[in-house]
Amino acid sequence: MRKTLLGGLVGAAMALPALAQDVTIQTATGEATVPATPETVVVLDVAAIDTIHALGGEIDGVPNNLFIPRLAPVAEGAEVVGTLFEPDFEALAVMQPDLIIAGGRSSAQVENLSQIAPTIDMTIWGDNLMDQARARIDAYGTIFGHQDRAAALTETLEAKLDEARAAVNGKGNALILLTNGGKISAYGAGGRFGWLHNELGLQEAAEGVESETHGEAVSFEFVADINPDWLLVIDRGAAIGAEGEAAAATLDNPLIKKTKAAQNGQIVYLDAASLYIASGGAGSVLTTLDEIIAAFASAES
Repeated sequence: MRKTLLGGLVGAAMALPALAQDVTIQTATGEATVPATPETVVVLDVAAIDTIHALGGEIDGVPNNLFIPRLAPVAEGAEVVGTLFEPDFEALAVMQPDLIIAGGRSSAQVENLSQIAPTIDMTIWGDNLMDQARARIDAYGTIFGHQDRAAALTETLEAKLDEARAAVNGKGNALILLTNGGKISAYGAGGRFGWLHNELGLQEAAEGVESETHGEAVSFEFVADINPDWLLVIDRGAAIGAEGEAAAATLDNPLIKKTKAAQNGQIVYLDAASLYIASGGAGSVLTTLDEIIAAFASAES
């Protein structure tokens, strides 16, 4: 009996390192070592939730609004632990997660969250958005032990990018517009949605657009003067579920109507939440690419 008991204790001791194994991954702030296959995970960034969901990872705590309908199953199976900007620290202290993943709007809370559990900043922002998206797929695959799924998802993403590049090739230039009620802002290759130009080879209709977070405020006269072949439109109000004038109503005016984009039926209203809320999330990138392909593939060169 003593021998059996001793054998059990030795076996348990040998199992401990495996249970406590850590992995090193790339984050927005550099390399970090985190628990492998953590049992209880809180994710406070929609782009991160989007990619982890695409990989089949389990999430136990989320913000109160994910904004994207296809992520509803994640929300239904998880506990609400605050908002995108303000975590519920009391709820997190009770939950005692093994890992907290912050990013974007919650990145300012990383230091405070680290007092509760290991916390990483997985913000996707700025230049090389697609490189960051690829890196996050790899990192989450490593954390959750889904490396094969991560490799397959990356292959799917690369194939979709190639398809989108072929669809836009030779189809003219484009101007990216964000509508916010009755106001409009333009974005170029250096802006937060610039990957649509840089990754796809989609020509800019207006060069030198300011790369501000909320774009360069422009007038309808500006758009008419630029006269883009395509308008790619992101409705901020729709993205955040705010009441107010919809993008189509904002752009329903004589100046926009005289552009080549309007006259040729080439105003494309992209899924706003995918781009504005979950930018860089794997599912959101694939959604946007599908919309680009559907719009451009049938257009004449």
